[in-house]
Amino acid sequence: MANIASAKKRNRQNVKRRIRNRDTRSRARKQVKVARQAIQSDAKAGDAAVRSAASELDRAAAKGVLHKKNAARRKSRLMKSLAKATK
Repeated sequence: MANIASAKKRNRQNVKRRIRNRDTRSRARKQVKVARQAIQSDAKAGDAAVRSAASELDRAAAKGVLHKKNAARRKSRLMKSLAKATK
């Protein structure tokens, strides 16, 4: 437990940020999951789902929830699997 006022404040800020980041991160994860399922079921539906997932990943990276390169890697893997499914 923090004793110093600035440390207490930092803990309060971290709690707020963690809750905010959790929402963004889970939204991005869910879109990626939906995109993967759409790619497996139908390539055309997968295309729209991948675009939506890429948008969510970009949003999370812009907010600092995910690292930019982490988001780029996830998007790349989705695009790769989509291309493989459309062949």
